[in-house]
Amino acid sequence: MQHQNLTPIPELYVSHESARKLKIEAADLISWDLTPRQICDLELLMNGGFNPLKGFLSEADYDGVVDNMRLADGALWPMPITLDVSDKFAEGLELGQDIALRDQEGVILAMMTVTDRWTPNKAREAEKVFGADDHAHPAVNYLHHTAGSVYLGGPVTGIQQPVHYDFRGSRDTPNELRALFRKLGWRRVVAFQTRNPLHRAHQELTFRAAKEAQANLLIHPVVGMTKPGDVDHFTRVRCYEAVIDKYPGSTTTMSLLNLAMRMAGPREAVWHGLIRANHGCTHFIVGRDHAGPGKNSAGEDFYGSYEAQDLFREYQDEIGVEMVDFKHMVYVQERAQYEPMDEIEDKDDVTILNISGTELRRRLQEGLEIPEWFSFPEVVTELRRTRPPRSQQGFTVFFTGFSGSGKSTIANALMVKLMEMGGRPVTLLDGDIVRKNLSSELGFSKEHRDLNIRRIGYVASEITKNGGIAICAPIAPYASTRRAVREDIEQFGAFIEVHVATTIEECERRDRKSLYKLAREGKIKEFTGISDPYDVPEMPELRVETEGADVDNSAHQVILKLEQMGLIAG
Repeated sequence: MQHQNLTPIPELYVSHESARKLKIEAADLISWDLTPRQICDLELLMNGGFNPLKGFLSEADYDGVVDNMRLADGALWPMPITLDVSDKFAEGLELGQDIALRDQEGVILAMMTVTDRWTPNKAREAEKVFGADDHAHPAVNYLHHTAGSVYLGGPVTGIQQPVHYDFRGSRDTPNELRALFRKLGWRRVVAFQTRNPLHRAHQELTFRAAKEAQANLLIHPVVGMTKPGDVDHFTRVRCYEAVIDKYPGSTTTMSLLNLAMRMAGPREAVWHGLIRANHGCTHFIVGRDHAGPGKNSAGEDFYGSYEAQDLFREYQDEIGVEMVDFKHMVYVQERAQYEPMDEIEDKDDVTILNISGTELRRRLQEGLEIPEWFSFPEVVTELRRTRPPRSQQGFTVFFTGFSGSGKSTIANALMVKLMEMGGRPVTLLDGDIVRKNLSSELGFSKEHRDLNIRRIGYVASEITKNGGIAICAPIAPYASTRRAVREDIEQFGAFIEVHVATTIEECERRDRKSLYKLAREGKIKEFTGISDPYDVPEMPELRVETEGADVDNSAHQVILKLEQMGLIAG
């Protein structure tokens, strides 16, 4: 077929007229409010980005995808695209029923006919799709802790696109890109997938890849959901806009892709290839450890450096996109240029410079110089605006320990010491203050105590985001809740968990509020350490022993830790 990358592909949207009628009918349907990740998936289902899928996977398709990367009809598809919902929502449905899919504002985006409903084996999905049932993998953690427990499958009827208020001019559907390539006469297009800001090495690499493939270049960054801790997409897009002028205008374009990444390494690379084929691309750059999530629980990389390239190569013909393998680019000082590491003949005689992602973050954090050979000044300026040095960022200190362990006392002392230093507003979110102002209606059941901690975490994350210091001192007995709070906060600043490791015996001896006495008499149910468990933090940033130490000394240990982490300028 001639230039099949330029002919329109099927979308799941109905005509404007039908959409209007469906919106009226949908008023009587049961609605599901989509999560941000489901909205990303739905958008790419509707606009053809996930072609050949016609909706959320049926159980048979799901099983095929999980087991051998194929839909029930044999077509290649590596990633489960499922509509996960709660048990409660699923219970009320009959198979064959239509439901309305709405965004978080309640605007209807699509209708779906529920043909399948099943409870997946998530451990198996994690093992097969992500290579391990390991919660250190963001997608596995999402699967177990965030995703609903029941999957629904069935065809989707698209009513309208999700609304994006940002960078509207840079977002294109697959058919819009195909039309653009047709108009520009681009027959060969190499796509570059990225979730990070572009530095000089990326620019060199993409430039070379396009030259080697004799193709035009599409910089196609993901602005849906990436990995927790990544630079936010607003900053990244401003960085891309700053760099795009450095490319020859007539051969390069940029478009934003609203994809929710799973960080699934090899399978993700194949998935990215299929998505790019749908967007009219003929070539795709696959890098070392493409879409890898970093380290697993044992501290090793989840995927081998070249696993993604190997899997892509194996399925290249079926994907319909040619792989351009990504060389590791390094800067050779003597020749003042970037060269692929494995093509440098005189390695021993030249100075090879390279700044890793970790090193870059360190330099931003500490306000150190970032050389011009590494990144464009425009990009560095954007990054510094969003990521000021650590000593100017907000952070949260989170004390956890038994009732009466001394958390509040140390937290108060810490607050005073930080206020004495000045420079940032300090807020203490202590148990009693929070109970009065945030959680007055909550009791002390496990569910309510968890909700209380999540509220504290939410307020702390807002304080941190706005450059303040939050000091929290709840008991916070459950590791899973503490982890959730850490994740809420770490997208905005540092989270310092301090375990006040006073023994239960010592706390009971102190028993300032006679709570232990009441708990022993059975008058307080579910009391931490007596009738309810306490998960001892495994890897807190700091453990403080209070027995035989005075409060001032304990608070000072926290200050020293903050200095060591660069949060307080020495």
